Amino acid sequence: MKKKEITKRYILFIISLFVSGLGVAITKRGELGVSPISSTANVLSMKWTALSLGTWLLVWNTSLVLGQIIILRRKFQLIQLLQIPLSVLFGWFTDLGMSMTGFMVSDIYAIRLMCVLLGTAVLALGVALAVIANVIMNSGEAFVKAVADAMNKQFGDIKIFFDVGCVIFALIMSLILFNFKIIGAREGTIIAAFCTGIAVKFYLKTMKKPLDRILEK
Repeated sequence: MKKKEITKRYILFIISLFVSGLGVAITKRGELGVSPISSTANVLSMKWTALSLGTWLLVWNTSLVLGQIIILRRKFQLIQLLQIPLSVLFGWFTDLGMSMTGFMVSDIYAIRLMCVLLGTAVLALGVALAVIANVIMNSGEAFVKAVADAMNKQFGDIKIFFDVGCVIFALIMSLILFNFKIIGAREGTIIAAFCTGIAVKFYLKTMKKPLDRILEK
């Protein structure tokens, strides 16, 4: 792969982080829950508000990197430590997205639901762009791959369990931190869990070939 193509792919990956962060922020504005992988950070950000959602996402993503190191041990590749600075960037983009979407706050349920659907679509676009860039995995996907490799299981199967586990963990944290109330993980989380993958497939089907041609020039 030529240096020019590698540069283009990393630029696209950074763009994907911004789009994904914006998607999380838009979904958050609906206050009906966020994507499964962000749900724990969302719950923690609602309990300890001194730290932003982006900061809690950084904490969560860093813990997933540590999890990879524990699981893979000597097989962990040092280049994967790039996930940490990229997680910093993602957290910053999420907070930037929050500042950009303040006007979307509403008490009307239909508008809040629209925020979840729009945010999910934007998040899926970011995920698709990251897949097309094909330079480094985000911490969530990399953690799933580490578990799948260690257990000799299919990535897709472990991904389902991981997403469900994230939601369950977020619900448990909510019940513990908010006196047995479910805060930060609601129907929006379920919507995001079901719709993100479908949207990602659609984006990849329509965008991958033309973007690959641009990247390879």
